[in-house]
Amino acid sequence: MQFLSFQVIIKRIKAIRFMLADKTVPKRKKTLVIVGIIYLFLPIDIIPPVLFPIAWVDDLVIWVWILWYLREELDKYWLGPKSEDLSKKYRGKTIIDDVDFKVDEKEKE
Repeated sequence: MQFLSFQVIIKRIKAIRFMLADKTVPKRKKTLVIVGIIYLFLPIDIIPPVLFPIAWVDDLVIWVWILWYLREELDKYWLGPKSEDLSKKYRGKTIIDDVDFKVDEKEKE
């Protein structure tokens, strides 16, 4: 999948809301998004805001890195929230689908 496509970036940004609402996503990934949002609104930046057009570069670089780092997780939420959370229902269980088997009983002698 192409990462730097404008449409892909927009879809991943929209998927952030659904990812944050999902309880199965690790807290460290949610924390990364929240820290990125806080960094956008903080008056302290790596590049001072006096250099107006260049000052947005640090915010842009940080958010491109966040979207790249979370790309696999965000791609799960492009179509909206998950329809059903099966992570707890099937935790620790082995599930095998589409298997045909036959039990042969050996005769006792």
